[in-house]
Amino acid sequence: MSDAATARRLKDHSASLETMTRFVLATLALASGVYTYLGVRSLLDGTAAIVFFAAVVYSAAVSVGIYGFWTYLMRFLPEMRDGSSRMALLGIMALGSAMIIAMSSWLNAAALAGSAAVEQHLAETLEDYTADLDQANTNALGALSLLPDIQRAEERFARLADDERSSGALTGTSGSGSVVQLLTQMSAQMRELEANIRATQEEVAQLFQEGQERLAAMRGLVSESGAIAPRSDRFAEEAVALAGVIASLEQTSIAPSVARAAADLSGGFIAPVADGSTADLAGRQDQVMATIRASVDAQSKALSDAAAEILAQPKVAERRYVPLSSAEAVLRYAGDFIPSWAGAISIDLLPGVLVAIMGVVQGAIRRGDEHLADADRVTAADMLRSLELHDALVARRAAVAPPAETPVAAPNEAEPAAAPIPSRQSAGENVTPIPFSERKRQDP
Repeated sequence: MSDAATARRLKDHSASLETMTRFVLATLALASGVYTYLGVRSLLDGTAAIVFFAAVVYSAAVSVGIYGFWTYLMRFLPEMRDGSSRMALLGIMALGSAMIIAMSSWLNAAALAGSAAVEQHLAETLEDYTADLDQANTNALGALSLLPDIQRAEERFARLADDERSSGALTGTSGSGSVVQLLTQMSAQMRELEANIRATQEEVAQLFQEGQERLAAMRGLVSESGAIAPRSDRFAEEAVALAGVIASLEQTSIAPSVARAAADLSGGFIAPVADGSTADLAGRQDQVMATIRASVDAQSKALSDAAAEILAQPKVAERRYVPLSSAEAVLRYAGDFIPSWAGAISIDLLPGVLVAIMGVVQGAIRRGDEHLADADRVTAADMLRSLELHDALVARRAAVAPPAETPVAAPNEAEPAAAPIPSRQSAGENVTPIPFSERKRQDP
């Protein structure tokens, strides 16, 4: 196919698609305006009438702006022949596309994936609160790991007291003396510390059970169907209640009390005066009580170190649930909703593809026209018009020109008269010729 035929066909197709192009631009602009309305409505506060009116005005402005922007570019960009003008319009196109994304595309994404983004925010917040509850419960129950050591120390002191009382295993003299009294005192302190730890265990279990119930309610709100706004409000109420449970668990930990009790075992050790009846027995009692003191110091250090490890565990940071609107959520979790973002941006920037198509087509048309001769550029209509103009000019010359004088021969001249010169008009055609277009109009 020749360049002339290709250029002619491209021109015909471009002209036939003009209505379709306008329809496509209007449809895309309308779709963007509708989704912009749905997105902007979630950001406005006030009465229902004010929110509706403001959202409609904003979405209408977006639709008109998008339609006008791409219409101007589709008209002017393909006609630019020099590189500087084309690059200038391309830069304007990039700037306008960025502005369209800023004023419309993110709201379209909020309308497409806003509810899902808010649900994801609730789900991630739920995971954070679950981890906080587990950490608080672990910290609160950390002192329970000291129970075996405390029980062994209590049983050892009690057994030594019994052995000393019954057989004098430590001093060699049976009976209830100073050593038995000291061992019984140490056993009672250990038993009291064990009772304190066990008392907190039940309270910790109750608080943890309450926290689990709050988490179950929050999970139900995340997976529940229906509008996301009321679910988010109820989720916030449950989150506040759960934060209170976590704070109570943090305060219930017995580890600080264990650390103080362990320090009192050594620092507050009060040994009774040896009450042996003889100096030898009293000396042996002093030696045994010194040994008991060393054992108490070792037990105190072990408990203190264990309590320090529990206290060194990371504390649960104070957490506050922050509700998000659908537009804010879709921005925060944009990476998880790439398909929705791609669809929202494509609605606004798809006319840019049409602009590129028109630019390529116009470039092909110009390249085809450059190889055409002047005769190839003349259409049948141009030729008919030229004939009409030619006939009109001929008729005007004939009407304006003076009639030609015919010489008359003398009677006595023997020479014959010269034959008349043939002309384009016959002798009977003394009227002005009518142009082709006028003849066509006068025909019945």
